[in-house]
Amino acid sequence: MAEASPNAFPVYWEQFHRDCRALAWRLKGVSEWKAIVCITRGGLVPAAIIARELGVRMIDTVCVASYHDYESQGEMQVLKPIDPSVIDVEGGDGEGVLIIDDLVDTGKTAKVVRAMLPKAHFAAVYAKPMGRPLVDTYITEVSQDTWIYFPWDMGLQFQAPIAKGPVG
Repeated sequence: MAEASPNAFPVYWEQFHRDCRALAWRLKGVSEWKAIVCITRGGLVPAAIIARELGVRMIDTVCVASYHDYESQGEMQVLKPIDPSVIDVEGGDGEGVLIIDDLVDTGKTAKVVRAMLPKAHFAAVYAKPMGRPLVDTYITEVSQDTWIYFPWDMGLQFQAPIAKGPVG
């Protein structure tokens, strides 16, 4: 990444886990979920947490690449489609299937996956205004110009005391 966004939203593991559990609470009474399809890579961690909380055992991935350089969205590429056994769970249209992602941003990825499972329930932990209409359930909305730093994007690093000034 060239520069940090002025609207940075760092999310640490504890907060992310709480937000995923909150999402599971919201999803609990919506349906009896037959399967989860997580959008990789961001949907892997929330899907694992939500699958545990809701007792869902059938989990699949759909691999869609859009952020090729971590800065801008490029052309959408489906690298791995949803397994046909998951698509056919309730008649082939996605009913009873829960799609999970960490973030719905512009909605481009959501549109691609929704076309694969039109009656599935789409849930994301975070949503931005452009993508929000494509998601059925989410926990937190952030502005379109906010860059979310997920726990797996950050590492621990030594920080010198303020009084010592910059290190280097």
